[in-house]
Amino acid sequence: MRLIISPWEYRHLRAWAGMRIASGIVLAGLGVVTLAFGTDDWKTYGWTMAFLAAAAAQLAFAYWELSIARAGSART
Repeated sequence: MRLIISPWEYRHLRAWAGMRIASGIVLAGLGVVTLAFGTDDWKTYGWTMAFLAAAAAQLAFAYWELSIARAGSART
């Protein structure tokens, strides 16, 4: 895993995962706000899907980083 994740990020996996969770929550909120206050056209739905897809990616990556951090702390 150290080859995939940059060294400065690997040293602080829990902090970076927390940042990714926070950004995922913000992106999900942006998706909800866009859907709630947008018009009924493809542009609104497109932006909403983009925000929600980015939020899902951030949250999935944060989960992956937390699982790596948990596995690393169990070994030491």
